[in-house]
Amino acid sequence: MINSKPIIKKCAIGPFPRPMPEGMFDQMPSVTVTLSNGETLKLFEYYPDEISFVESEFIGLTIEEAENLLTQKDVKYIQS
Repeated sequence: MINSKPIIKKCAIGPFPRPMPEGMFDQMPSVTVTLSNGETLKLFEYYPDEISFVESEFIGLTIEEAENLLTQKDVKYIQS
């Protein structure tokens, strides 16, 4: 069976907050993706002092797989 879920073709991460203390109230970076069906959406924001991402990690994933990647990194951080 062929996977009919759209996959991530493009990803952008940012903007990143300024260094502390100036960036204390800056917005956290977000992961924004463009899917194979042409739709562009913001998947999530994250705390860059806890976990990190690079755009290439998301290419070829479905939205569900990308969200699972966030969960895996969160769990690894919490358990460290």
